[in-house]
Amino acid sequence: QVQLVESGGGLVQTGGSLSLSCAFSGTRFSAWDMDWYRQAPGKQRELVAGVNSGGRTTYASSVKGRFTVSRDNSRNTMTLRMDSLNPGDTGVYYCHTLIWGRDIWGQGTQVTVAS
Repeated sequence: QVQLVESGGGLVQTGGSLSLSCAFSGTRFSAWDMDWYRQAPGKQRELVAGVNSGGRTTYASSVKGRFTVSRDNSRNTMTLRMDSLNPGDTGVYYCHTLIWGRDIWGQGTQVTVAS
């Protein structure tokens, strides 16, 4: 059974930084593309960043240049480094992967950026 567990959220001031981690277990991590999504209050969940099995990264335009996604296949983890945070980045951040057509989500971690 594949499981994703996020950690690293919290409260930060505008302009600050946070790093989120996603711990993956249950099958071979290196084989699968991984993503970070976020959901702000009253809004739909949106894709923030992704890293595929080959290490190629993609970003939403709203975070490009401020966020960095990476993976460590030796530790079965994905990391999202977030810099220059602003209140628009507030939300619950979710780790996600798609395995054999099934969406797998973590429980989410709250990020709050105070103005």
